Parts: sequence; structure tokens; C-alpha cells
Amino acid sequence: MERRKFIQKGALTGSFLGLGIAGIHAMNNVVRDSAFAKADTEPHTFNLNYAPHIGMFKELAGENVINQLNFMADQGFTAFEDNEMRSRPIAEQEAMAEVMRRRGLTMGVFVAHKIHWTKPNLASGNQEWRDEFLADIKSSIEVAKRVNAKWMTVVPGHVDLRQNIDFQTANVVESLRQASALLEPHGIVMVLEPLNFRNHPGLFLSKSPQAYQICKAVNSPSCKILFDIYHQQIQEGNLIPNIEQCWDEIAYFQIGDNPGRNEPTSGEINYKNVFKYIHSRGFKGVLGMEHGNSIEGKEGEQRVIDAYVESDRFL
Repeated sequence: MERRKFIQKGALTGSFLGLGIAGIHAMNNVVRDSAFAKADTEPHTFNLNYAPHIGMFKELAGENVINQLNFMADQGFTAFEDNEMRSRPIAEQEAMAEVMRRRGLTMGVFVAHKIHWTKPNLASGNQEWRDEFLADIKSSIEVAKRVNAKWMTVVPGHVDLRQNIDFQTANVVESLRQASALLEPHGIVMVLEPLNFRNHPGLFLSKSPQAYQICKAVNSPSCKILFDIYHQQIQEGNLIPNIEQCWDEIAYFQIGDNPGRNEPTSGEINYKNVFKYIHSRGFKGVLGMEHGNSIEGKEGEQRVIDAYVESDRFL
């Protein structure tokens, strides 16, 4: 399943255009319909910062992105991520940022640049493609400031079949060093996401040791690893030992069970043990819930909440 097929965009994007600050505050202060305000469980105090995304609770919370953010906070979630944040209108970004500030939700990742699924943009060393990437990073810095985001996702693109892998790695490292120089003054971190060969065949970055090597070569606090547990279960398995090996370069986690890329407890990964290990290392960052729901409708959304409550009971 491709991320673009299950990450759902907010339905009311256009309605935010033209809103002034007064309109944004008025919208944020609207009283939510009680039918959208609660699920079947009481709010849970989670041990880690799990981050839902827009669309995950649209049946329980309604289509409105503001109601969905409030619903997440009502259930006890303390973070939120949105791959599509960069493409949202500025007024919508500001409205969402205000709700996150007011409800104590930490902003997780958004995708920082145009991802080339079939083109070797960073691996090639092509200056035009590198310039495109760096321009996207510059524009994403402004988005990050607007929504108080510390992390942004970077995927280096496809392999260059005409070049040795070591030359490709050098090309990627150079692009990331230049991007890091842009990010460091703002305290923003790009997180490199290795993606599995089955869902994303032919991509340059697929393994956690490879990402670790690249981060060591870039040698910047603004270039770290996004360890997506779903992808790495497929790509390499051995999850907890590999997390341990990569620990000093991991800044962000994403979640999804396998098979199916749905909520914890729906597949083969023992997320209770994985979460216990991450917590034992004192991780204070965000774990993005970048997955679908195994069951449709309100029942499925409640199932997601219950699965996180259950998997979080590791102490």
C-alpha cells in the first residue's frame, strides 16, 4: 500500500482560503458537536507521543480538520503528523497550528520536498535536481515555522542505475550537507526515511544501516533517521537490535503493523515490546501513526484507539 493511498487529506482545505486571523480564532473557538467529541473510551494517558493523522478518525470526529485535531487531544494523544501540511493553504496551516498550541499537540513530520519515486534525483548528483530539492527545503522551513514543526521527512528518490552505489551515496551526502546548512540555524531536523523494497521498489534508501552511515557522513544535528517500523520489519526485521544500533541517529519513529500496514495488534509485530524498548531509552520524540485502519467506519477508528491503549500498557 502506497502512503498516498491511505493518508487522507482534509476535506475543507478550500474553506480556509481568505480567512483572516479573526476568522481563524473564531473557527478554533467553535463549540464542537458532542457527537464528534467522544469515542467509546475515556481519554488515556499514553507513555509515548503517538501521532495520528488527518482522516484517521474522520467518522468519529467529522470531516473538519479542526474537529479531528480536537478529537485526537480529547482521546489523550499528545502529537500529530501530516504528510500533506506543506501543500495546505497558509490559513489552514495557521488554524491547525493554533489548535495544536492550545491543546498541547506536538507537530510531527510533514514531507519536506517533492519525492521522486522513479527518478534518481539526489543519487544522480544532477545539479538541477539538487537545486529543486534545496528550494523545497527552503520553502518547507517557512511551513515548519508556521506550524511549530521540528521534523520534516526526506526521501532521496530512486537509485541511479548508471552509477556505482558509492558514487550515488556521495551525491546524496553532499545534497544533505547543503540542506543541513539551511536547516541548522532554525533548529529543524530532516529525517531520512528508508522505505521497503516491496512497496517502493528501486528506491536508493531502503535500510537502517544505510541511513545510519549517511547520517554519520553528513554529521549534522539537522540530518537524522526516521525509523519506520513497518518498512524495516519488511526490509530487515530484527527490529529492536537494529533500533539499538541506530539509536544515536534516530530522531523520529513511524508505526504500522505487517502485513497490511494498519494499527498495532493487527499483524505480526509485537508493538508492546517495541514500545517498551523505545520508552526504556528515554525517547521523548514523536511516533507517527502512519498507517491505515484495519476495519472501516467508527468501529475501526475505535479499534485503532483501543489498539494503542493496549500496546501502550508495557510498564
